[in-house]
Amino acid sequence: MKCSNASSQESRSDSSHGFSVAPSAALLRSMLILTALISSLLLIGFACGCGRTVLVSEASPIRIGPNAKIRVYTLVDGEWKLSPNAVTVSEGWYCVPPSFVEEPRK
Repeated sequence: MKCSNASSQESRSDSSHGFSVAPSAALLRSMLILTALISSLLLIGFACGCGRTVLVSEASPIRIGPNAKIRVYTLVDGEWKLSPNAVTVSEGWYCVPPSFVEEPRK
């Protein structure tokens, strides 16, 4: 009886461990669809995540927009010093290029 059970379990284990070496057409199709889907999502993510940069020419002043929190330089004893913390700059203030500001002569 033990021999017959062992042989039947042996035959079951052989059939359950059998596998095909080549992937099926359905598996290849699923992998292709998954690859296309992931590639599409990455492409859309990169395209949507791109920020828009506007370069301002040297001859053009700009105005501050709403809710601007920035670090600013202040002139202290003839030297420009960067603020340690961000400050809120009021909407509508103008920022001009350095060429618009006359530096004090030393």
